[in-house]
Amino acid sequence: MSEVVLKLSGIVRSFHQGRADLQVLKGAEIEVKSGEIVAMVGPSGAGKSTLLHIAGLLEKPDAGQVMLAGQDATLLNDDKRTAIRRASMGFVYQYHHLLPEFSALENVVLPQMIAGVSKAKASLRARELLGRMGLSGRETHRPGQLSGGEQQRVAICRALANRPKLLLADEPTGNLDPATADIVFAELLSLVREQGLAALIATHNPDLAARMDRRVRLKDGALVPA
Repeated sequence: MSEVVLKLSGIVRSFHQGRADLQVLKGAEIEVKSGEIVAMVGPSGAGKSTLLHIAGLLEKPDAGQVMLAGQDATLLNDDKRTAIRRASMGFVYQYHHLLPEFSALENVVLPQMIAGVSKAKASLRARELLGRMGLSGRETHRPGQLSGGEQQRVAICRALANRPKLLLADEPTGNLDPATADIVFAELLSLVREQGLAALIATHNPDLAARMDRRVRLKDGALVPA
């Protein structure tokens, strides 16, 4: 039986705008199980990024509960939230956010070493992932020497380096041309399925959303089937 890796219950989040409060999330709820890839769609400004930040413990909701692998993470202090992110989560953003002074290999090695993995083991894992993404010949290149698609492939490898239980992705191919986006997304889905992760992926692209296991729409602050 698949494990519920992420469960959001009654998530509420508001932001102050001048003298008014803008309520972005109004009781949003979702469960994502291991081995399941869920597409989250909705217009710009609907709150997709905010919901991903809350799911990833980067932001606290005004109300509601965040459960990760059965643990209530809602009221944990910042150190414990950071520890959960490091051990159990991978993040992929629209922009790759690679460290420009380090090679592709080093960008995938570093998060593993921060998590306590030896450099030798981290390098093996990094080479395996980069090879899986077709980047074996680009390991020593810095981000500035890589194409946009290659940079995003490295970012995906970095997100998966510590074998997370949950992958959160925010428009992971949004900065790529359609042909490159299609290839990179196919590689991302293949790796996620291969490793049996739970994944919640925000996208504006209906073709990409259709390739995932399930689709939800963020509408009027709540998640509904898409």
